[in-house]
Order: sequence, then C-alpha cells, then structure tokens
Amino acid sequence: MDYISVKQAAEKWGISVRWVQTFLKNNRIPGATRINGYAWLIPADAEKPGDPRFEQDSAQEKNKKTLVDDLSQIIDITIVPMPNDNPDSILDITTEDRLRLHFEGELAYLRGDFDRVIRCFHRTNGDNASRLRACSLTVAAAISTGNYALYTEIETYLKGIIKENIGENIITNVAELALDTAYVSTIAPNMASHHLKNGNFNGIPSKMKLDAVYKRVKYFQCVRNFEAMLTAAQTALTFCDSNREIITYADIYLRLSCAIACCSLGNTAEAERYLAETLKICLPHGFITPFAESATAFGGLLERCVEHNFPEHYSVIIKQWKRTFTNWISFHNLFTKDNVSSVLSLRNYEIATLVARRVPYSEIAKNFNISVGRLNNIVREIYDEFLISSKKELAKFIL
Repeated sequence: MDYISVKQAAEKWGISVRWVQTFLKNNRIPGATRINGYAWLIPADAEKPGDPRFEQDSAQEKNKKTLVDDLSQIIDITIVPMPNDNPDSILDITTEDRLRLHFEGELAYLRGDFDRVIRCFHRTNGDNASRLRACSLTVAAAISTGNYALYTEIETYLKGIIKENIGENIITNVAELALDTAYVSTIAPNMASHHLKNGNFNGIPSKMKLDAVYKRVKYFQCVRNFEAMLTAAQTALTFCDSNREIITYADIYLRLSCAIACCSLGNTAEAERYLAETLKICLPHGFITPFAESATAFGGLLERCVEHNFPEHYSVIIKQWKRTFTNWISFHNLFTKDNVSSVLSLRNYEIATLVARRVPYSEIAKNFNISVGRLNNIVREIYDEFLISSKKELAKFIL
C-alpha cells in the first residue's frame, strides 16, 4: 500500500496540516500508522474525513426531523373523541404506553385528579414528543395545585425547546401553545404568543387548530372582548362533531366559553342553555374541572344550574373551585407582577405608582389633567387588571 505524509494529505485535501493532525489525533483516518513515535503514514487512497462541526449539525437536524415526525404522529393519534357512553374505553384503543399516558392524563384532569396528571407527565421523561404533547395539560395541573416548581420546570423546558428548534413550526408552535395555557388561564394576556394576539395559526398542526382557537377565545375573555369571544367560540363549535355519541375537549370548553360570553353580555337565558348542555355532557362522567375553573365567571349562575340539574355534584365542584381558585390567582399575581410595566399602559403605570405611594387623588388628577371621578375609574380598572382591591395590595406590584 502506498502512503503519504501529513503535509501531502493536507495539500491533497485542501486543508491545513493542523486539521490533518486533529483527524489523526481523533482516529478519524482509517489505516493511518504512527512511526518513530511522532511521524504519521497515511494511506494514499484515504478519503478526507467529514468536518465534525458539520456532522454535529447534521445529527441535530436529524434529531429535529425525528421530533417533528414523532410529534406529528402522536398529535394525530391522541386527538380523538371519547365515547360518550364510556369515555374510559379510550384507554383501550392502544397498547402503546406513551399514548395511554396521554389519555389517562386527560381523563384525570377532567375529573380533578391533578396529582395523577402530574405523575403521567413525569413518566414522559426522555420522550420529547410525548412530553411536549403533555405540557399544556400539566401546566394547568401545576397551576391548579399551586406547584410553582413544576411550572417553572415546564416553562424552562418549553423555552429551551423553542430556542433549539427555531424554524421548526410544529415544535415551536406546540411549545408556545402550552405556555399560552398558563397565560390565558391566569388572565395574563400580555404574555400570550403572537398566535393568540393576532389570530395567526399558520404552522400549527391542523388537528390542534381547534385547541389554538379555544385559547384565542380565552384571550378575548382575558381582555374582556366578550362579543369577539362569543363569535369565535360559536364559529369554532361549527367545526366540532355534533354527534352526541362522542365527547371532545373542544366541544366541552367551547360550549362553556359561549355560556361565559353570553352571561357577561347579559344574555342569561342563552348562557343557561349552553351551560346546561355542557353539564349534561360532563357531569355523568365526573368531569368537574371545567366548571370549577370557570365558576367565578358566571356570577352565581353556575351554582344555580348545578344545584338544580345535578345537585349530587354541587359540593364537589364548589370544593374544587375553593381549593384551586386561590392557586390560579397566585399565579396571576406572579405573572403580572413580573410583567407589570407591560400589563399597564405608560400613563396607567405612572398613575398606579403615584396611587401606591399614597399621593392624594386631587394632586394626581391635576397632574394628568383629568377629574377625580375619571381617576377613580382608572384606578378601579388597574385594580381589576391585578385582581386586587386596595392601595396596599397595589404597592406589592408597583413598588
């Protein structure tokens, strides 16, 4: 066999001598032999090894492609309706553990078993596609249980996924939608993704678009645009299967959103009709979470409907509402406190700062050239934004 020197190999491959030495050091040139302890003989027909930097990039691209395909597949399989007569039979549609975990988590969440949801999430460790799919549900469970450590873990994971997969729409969009679950549920709309703010769902998997639309409906609720909320929810409902032999997440939550919007717009009769339909779908199967989450938005209508139509479920819904509502408010306060300057307009932020410092209203009104009555209205709006009711609580956010 003919051999060449390191210098000759460098000239042949068009690279530096240092690169050839690096290849030799890392045993990347088959057949190369060291002589006299320092010199190298390289087979004359040896091919130039690939650049390890490019090979690493190629491996990363391969991993991205694998995750895209895997995530697409798991979304396609797991977005299926539950049989109305026996929702739990959905667990029998597959023997694959990762898919059963997803269905198990969904059923547990609807029934208020948040600890089980979290256990299912932990079992997805090492499976990025399953973990990404489970994040949205687990974020809501973490907030419901006041588990800020778990929420932070998921948030860090999702933001890392987004950073690592820029340009891969399906991966980043699924991750952003999972984060949006926290923001719209805890009334922190300023933190929502551009998808929700602009209604642009390009790049979101087709089978997840109803979920994205529902989160936009929640966004409208956060900003108190109830007309848009009702229109979006009613339009989205037309794309849901109206077959009463099946149950879907979208059908449950979009109907409930219609009820909330109608209630907020003063159409109590229509709100009650939507609410009664949703109760009839859910409560025979013990699905109490959607109502415990939204009880506050109904101003007493939910309690009256449940007590009249499903009295046996009344106490458990109210119990869960009392147990979880304070946790959702705590997360709201954390989110808005961390982003207070973006939650309020510049003028309202300046007003809030003066109010928190207990500057007299007459002086504040004079500074902003408004009446004291108008100032009172602005302060009430600021209080509503943070779900608080006093200057002392406002000072915790602003000062």
